[in-house]
Amino acid sequence: MGKSSFLTKMTWFGCIFCTFPVIFIGFFSYLKSSSEIQKQVNLGQKQILTQMNSNVEQTLQTVNHAVNQLINSTVMNQVFNDTFNGQDFILYKNLRKEIGNTQSFYTYLEDVVIVNLKQNWMLKNSGFYLFDQYLHHSQIANQMMLQNQTSWVLNPSLWFYSEEKANSNTCPYTISLVKKLPTQDLDKYGLVFANIPTCSMKDILNYTPRESETVMILDDQDRVIYHNDASMIGKYAINTGFIKNPLIFTEPFGQFRTVVDGKAYTGTYLRSSFNNWIYLSVISIDSLTRESQKIRNYTILISVVIVLLFMTGAWVYSRRLYTPIQRLVKQVGGKDSGKAGSNEFEMISSRVQDLFQSQTRLEQESRRHLQQARDFFLVKLFQGTMRRRDMEERLELYGLSPQLEKWTILSAITLQIDTLENTSYRKEDMDLLLFALSNIVGEMIPDDARFPPVTIDQTLVVLTGQSEDNAAEFNRWIYSLTESIQQAAQQILKLTVSIGVSLPFGDIKHTSIAFREGLEALKHRIHLGLGVIIHYASMNAGRHQVNLDYPWLTESELFDAIRLADEEKAREALERMMATIFKHEMTPQEYQVPINRLLNNILVMMQESGIRLSQLNPGGESFYEELNRLHVAREIGEWFRDRLILPLIRIFRERQHSQYHSISETILDRIHKAFDTDLTIEQCAAELHYNANYLSSVFRKETGQTFSEYLSAYRFAKARQWLIETEMTVKEIAERLRYQNSQNFIRSFRKQEGMTPGQYRESHRKMNS
Repeated sequence: MGKSSFLTKMTWFGCIFCTFPVIFIGFFSYLKSSSEIQKQVNLGQKQILTQMNSNVEQTLQTVNHAVNQLINSTVMNQVFNDTFNGQDFILYKNLRKEIGNTQSFYTYLEDVVIVNLKQNWMLKNSGFYLFDQYLHHSQIANQMMLQNQTSWVLNPSLWFYSEEKANSNTCPYTISLVKKLPTQDLDKYGLVFANIPTCSMKDILNYTPRESETVMILDDQDRVIYHNDASMIGKYAINTGFIKNPLIFTEPFGQFRTVVDGKAYTGTYLRSSFNNWIYLSVISIDSLTRESQKIRNYTILISVVIVLLFMTGAWVYSRRLYTPIQRLVKQVGGKDSGKAGSNEFEMISSRVQDLFQSQTRLEQESRRHLQQARDFFLVKLFQGTMRRRDMEERLELYGLSPQLEKWTILSAITLQIDTLENTSYRKEDMDLLLFALSNIVGEMIPDDARFPPVTIDQTLVVLTGQSEDNAAEFNRWIYSLTESIQQAAQQILKLTVSIGVSLPFGDIKHTSIAFREGLEALKHRIHLGLGVIIHYASMNAGRHQVNLDYPWLTESELFDAIRLADEEKAREALERMMATIFKHEMTPQEYQVPINRLLNNILVMMQESGIRLSQLNPGGESFYEELNRLHVAREIGEWFRDRLILPLIRIFRERQHSQYHSISETILDRIHKAFDTDLTIEQCAAELHYNANYLSSVFRKETGQTFSEYLSAYRFAKARQWLIETEMTVKEIAERLRYQNSQNFIRSFRKQEGMTPGQYRESHRKMNS
């Protein structure tokens, strides 16, 4: 492609990059504004529905109150309790007067109908009727089947036909407040209807729907009580077209969307807590979004202007950005030097890639030769075939001098594979295995604490060092390090390896000596076996070896005394332990072996017993460091006693006390709950799964009393309480406390208190009076 094609790409990219944010922001603004308008409309609809609900419920409650006054009046009680046949004109007049009082202009109450099924009469505005001769008496009588005592029901107005309005237009439906009578009797045989024509709901609501808005009221049977279209009154909600499923009205308040004849509507509903009616407003979404459509038009116009400005700017800056690329194309070979069909960047990339490949190959060769030369230098260093001056120059050349200058103490580690027998490897794999071990060693030892590992005659050797001039700390670090390497070789390669460690040294010139010491240490596998870590410092230096048998039996007695919290036996065992260790004449280094061994075994015992190290040494230095600073046998024994033995005894003693206390608390609780049963220490032992003698000794140790003494004292305390606070007889108290007869109880009580139970009760009554 030519210059113009790439420039075109840049221009299009700039246009798209600038255009998308503008379109996105404009679209988001439009959606946000539409959503906000919708939210405000929904909030307004909720307020309108709340007001409609308030207006209707105020009227309904007024009607309900008026009807309650009617049915509770003296006249109503008289006509339902006595025989009433319509001939008693005074009673009829009084009843009509009470009915008239319930009707008012504000309640829109059209008619009040009273039915007495037992006496077979019905009374309403148009007069008195024999009920079984009334045209719709069966439908009206079925209202007795309503579940509730009081119900709001939508009924046909035809049921309550009135001769007074025979020639007037009446509503096809009426909203009836139905109450069963008498209210105080379980046997209901009367009904009262307070009828409000559905045509009055428009005046009660006092609300004029907006354009394309439909307002409905649904009763608890999902029937339409009120609708903008009067022909919909009496139909079910699903027949209105707006409601596909009445189950959407699950919440006290909510909104939904629906589509009718391809037109989208949003609905808002409110469920009344008074009679479970649903007030519903449905309005066309188009009518709600007219304002948002204006916002949409303005947003589109502004977005188009901004897009045009950005596209113009992108075209100008793309041409400016392309100028350096054009110059670079000419410098690397021009348009004619590129491949057919390639663009400018592909040509530049090809040329630069060729240069990098050449440089990479050169660097790889240099690195490989440098690594080979470094390994060859390290081999000569370990073999001791270099003069000091050449050694220092090579260290500087291979970048090892800065690392060596930080070290104050060094050591050589030699590693050999013990055997390939019973493994999946063959002898030909030895070089590959040594390479793998070299990688493991390189990962286990930090880079700043080692030189690169090298292989010399099937032996992997690495020079390590640290800046801390502390031989003991360095030896511990070496020991931990070699153990980790040995475990990693076993886990990763499934190989058993042995490791030799040289004496610490400080002069790099002694590296060859350290290498020979490591090899010499590995030779001791002949009697030590395979998979060992051998320090050259621990090898015999020509003296007769002292056969020191470690005092295992004494150590076991010491640990048993610690666990039993027996301080006296622990002191005796520790003294015998120290006497056994120091009775032989050895070097200080040789004494460290059994001493550190004892320390290590104590720490293992602590771990197995669940005792944390922080409980004995919170935030302090290592026990090994403290022990290595001691040089006198007496100080070492005292250190073990004061720092480890006695604190451990205190911990085990607290555990025992806690256990004893828990057992005693359990027994005491058992006594307090079952003192009036034949309770024994043997029963408690069986329940707690302990030996009875053990429980008895623990209880006595914790309370200072035997089980039977405490039980007897507690029973006497309850007896004194019952004598003072209750009217129980002495015989009843004796039976409750498990005495065979009251005389035994009286004798025991007199022996305990110096008086009989009756005298004790009488003395306390006199004191209280």
